[in-house]
Amino acid sequence: MIQLENLTKTFVLEGQRKTVADNLSVVFPTGRSVALLGRNGAGKSTLLKIISGNMDATSGRVLSTGTISWPVGFAGAFHGDLSGAQNARFIARIYGVDTNDMVDFVADFAKLGTQFHLPVRSYSSGMRARLAFGISMAVAFDTYLVDEVTAVGDADFRRRSSEVFQARMDKASAIVVTHSMPLVRQLCDAGAVLENGQLTYYDDLDQAIEHHEQNLA
Repeated sequence: MIQLENLTKTFVLEGQRKTVADNLSVVFPTGRSVALLGRNGAGKSTLLKIISGNMDATSGRVLSTGTISWPVGFAGAFHGDLSGAQNARFIARIYGVDTNDMVDFVADFAKLGTQFHLPVRSYSSGMRARLAFGISMAVAFDTYLVDEVTAVGDADFRRRSSEVFQARMDKASAIVVTHSMPLVRQLCDAGAVLENGQLTYYDDLDQAIEHHEQNLA
């Protein structure tokens, strides 16, 4: 379970204030895969970063009864001078995962070939995302945060990403950001709509999609 308690996030850019989360108090239940829906710029990725602890809220707090992943696809924590394999080993030690198991899983899943043993600074954005997804899926979290990563790569990679993610959902929860409605219906069973700083949670995914599509109309 993840609970947002009076959560507010405001940015000030060139003297202009923009609030993407306005005193939110919402519960994401345990065992649900929730689609976080909203138009471009609504603040979905920002909200994921706050939930993961990678960004501070202006006020309020995030409470959780379990472990939360970093936003899958977020490669900001990688050390550019280390190889993909070395980054995987480092993260495995932090989270108490067997380092060899982590490296073997990521190598097989991300299929970066010889690049896996070259510095991450030489990777394309797509390669970084594949590395991040592989490392995330190699760690057992109670809730996974997913931000558009399954759009990366070819059809085979997207298929394998979906299969691995769905296997993790047998034992975990998720909050998923994607603009693909087919992917939303494939991966999620509940929804939340972020609009003008307000977040509305729906146990019924169809109701969430209907609300989102009305906002876009």
